[in-house]
Amino acid sequence: MLNVGFINDLKAGDLNKIQKKLTDKAQGKSDLFVENDKKITAYVDRFWQEMIEKKRIDLPEIALEKRKKLVDLETIRNKDVREIGTEWIGYQTLEQLQIKIFLEKLGWEESQIQLALTQIISRAVYPFSELRTSRWIQENSAICEITGFPLEKMTKDKLYQSALNLYGIKDQLEQHLSIKTNELFDIQDKIILYDLTNTYFEGQKKNSKLAKFGRSKEKRSDAKLIVLALVTNPEGFIKYSNIFEGNTGDSVTLPTIIDNLRIKTSHNQRALVVLDAGIATDDNLALLEAKGYDYVCVSRSKIKDYKPVAGCSSQSVETKNKQILTLQCVSSDKVTDYYLKVKSPGKALKEQAMKTQFETRFEEGLEHIKIGLTKKHSVKKTDKINQRIGRIIQKYPSASKNYSIEVKSNENGIVTEIIYTKNQRIDQLNNENLGVYFVRTNLAPKDEQALWTIYNTIREIESTFRTLKTDLDLRPIYHKNDGSTMAHLHLGLLAYWLVNTIRYQLKQKGINHDWQEIVRIGNTQKIVTTTGKNQEDETIFIRRCSEPNEKIQTIYKALNYKSYPFVKRKSVVHSSELKKNKIPILQNLSPD
Repeated sequence: MLNVGFINDLKAGDLNKIQKKLTDKAQGKSDLFVENDKKITAYVDRFWQEMIEKKRIDLPEIALEKRKKLVDLETIRNKDVREIGTEWIGYQTLEQLQIKIFLEKLGWEESQIQLALTQIISRAVYPFSELRTSRWIQENSAICEITGFPLEKMTKDKLYQSALNLYGIKDQLEQHLSIKTNELFDIQDKIILYDLTNTYFEGQKKNSKLAKFGRSKEKRSDAKLIVLALVTNPEGFIKYSNIFEGNTGDSVTLPTIIDNLRIKTSHNQRALVVLDAGIATDDNLALLEAKGYDYVCVSRSKIKDYKPVAGCSSQSVETKNKQILTLQCVSSDKVTDYYLKVKSPGKALKEQAMKTQFETRFEEGLEHIKIGLTKKHSVKKTDKINQRIGRIIQKYPSASKNYSIEVKSNENGIVTEIIYTKNQRIDQLNNENLGVYFVRTNLAPKDEQALWTIYNTIREIESTFRTLKTDLDLRPIYHKNDGSTMAHLHLGLLAYWLVNTIRYQLKQKGINHDWQEIVRIGNTQKIVTTTGKNQEDETIFIRRCSEPNEKIQTIYKALNYKSYPFVKRKSVVHSSELKKNKIPILQNLSPD
C-alpha cells in the first residue's frame, strides 16, 4: 500500500506495533490501550495520512459502506415488475392541466385527489371495468407509486365512488380544462365544432330513463342507446358535453346545447360553429344566427337553381388522399346564405357504384314481376301488380326516379305487359351531379379554399368520437343505473382530455402516433425491485425504473417531460428483521 523505504531508527518490535495499529485503523477497530511511545504514534499518524492522501486505502466508514454495497451475485432477485411509462406520462399531463390544484381549491382531501388522478390515468391507459381496473392497478401497474394512493386500499368500489365524485363537479371541471388548454396552447376558439354520436348498452335497462331504442350508428338495432353530444374546437379539446336519451334526433339537441357553449372568443370576431348535416336544419341555423354565431355546414339538400358568386372563380384543391377537388362559390335567389359547390371524384365513384347497384336491383325486381306474368297460377291482376311495383319503388326510391314504367292490361284487368325505360336526360343530369355536395354558410365567401378548410375541421370531432369509442372503450356500456352510466361516460371524457393533450403536443413536433401506439411504447418502461445480500448479511432492496428506450425517450423530449418519476429508492434490512417481517413494505423505501 505504501513504500516508506528504510527506517533505521526503529526496531523490529516497533515496526510490528506500527503495522498492527495501521491494520486496526483500516478495519475500524479501536485500541483498548493508549500508546505512550510518541515516536510510534507519530509514525502511525504519518503513514495513515499518506495512505489516505495517495488513496491507497479508504477511511473505515467508507470501507464499511463499500462492503455493504458488495452484493453476492447468487442472491440477486428481481420481483414486483410493473408498467410505469405511460402512467408517468399521464401523471405529468394532469400536472400540466393543474387538476390537482383545481380539486384542492374545491376542498377535496388528499386521498380523494390521489384516487381521482389514479382513476383518470387508469381509464386512459387501461379502459376496462372498475373490477378489471382495480386488478390491473394491484398487479400490473405502478400508478399508485406515482400518485401516492395506498395500493392496499384500492378496490373497485372506491373506483365507482371516485367516478361519481368526478361527475358531481362535471361543469366546473369541464370549464377549468377548457380554459386551461386555451391558456397552455394559446387557443382562441374562433371556430367550434358540434356533433353527436351514440353508444349502446348490454342488458335490458328496463328502469333506465336514458336508455332508449333508436338509430344506432354501430348498427345495433337490438340494443338500447344513449346519445352523447360534444362541442369541441378544431384542436380536438372539448368545450362542452351533454347526454341525451337514446331516441333523441340530432336536430333537436342544438337548442339545449347552444346556451351552454363554453367558448372564449375574440372581441372583434364572432365564433364560427361547424355542424354536420343532420343538425343543420333551417330552424337550427336561424337559432345560431339569432344567438350571435356564424355557421358552416353541409346543406341537407342539393340546390338546383344557383349561380356563381361574382368575383369568385372555381379552384382546385388537393386532399390528403391526393384527390383533386373542384370548389366554386355559388348563391341562390331562394336563400340568403352562400354555398360552396364541391365536386369530389372519390365521392363520385362511390355514388356511381351505389347508383349502379340500386338500378340493377330495381330492374331485377321489375324483371321478376314480368317473368311472373308468363307463369300459370301467378298473380296478374292490375291492382296487385301495381302494388308489387310500388313496393319496389319504395325500396329503391333514388333509382326509380330515373325510370318510367308502363303497365298494360286487357279488358279483364289482367296485366299483359310491363314496359320500363330509363330516362336518359334525367340519368345524365344525375350522373353530372354525382360527387357534388354543397357547403352552406352565412358568411360572405372570400376564399373558396379557406371555406372548405374550415368545414373540414368537422373531421376533428369525428376523430374525437373514434378515440372515445375505440381507444377509450366507451362502448358498450354495462352499468345498470343512469347515474353510473353518466359517471362512466364522463370519466371517458376526462381520459380523452389527457389523451388529446398528449397527442396535440406530439403532433406539433411531428409525432402522429395514435393513442394505442403511445400506450404500447410507454409500456416498454418498467419499474422493478432488485434484492440481494451484502457481505454484512444484510438484504438490500432497490426499487428502480428501467432506462427509457429510444422511442419513449423521443416522446418525453417532445413533451418536455421528465423521463423518471424517481431514479432509485433503496432500503437495507438486516437478516434478523427479515425474519420478523416476511413481506417488506417497499412503499416506504427512502429515496437515494
